[in-house]
Amino acid sequence: MSQLTVKVIKSRIGCNPTQKKTLDALGLHRREAVKTFPDNPAVRGMIARVCHLVEVTES
Repeated sequence: MSQLTVKVIKSRIGCNPTQKKTLDALGLHRREAVKTFPDNPAVRGMIARVCHLVEVTES
């Protein structure tokens, strides 16, 4: 199964509360944080909500 590497590239200051909660659920709490997730529809949907704040690479 493929993996998605997600890196926060923009600050969460000024985001709406839903976007902040989504980043918290992903475990991305600060700028430049990097985590790896399995590639599944649930994770893809969460990333889509904050796509302007993160950078995604497939591995």
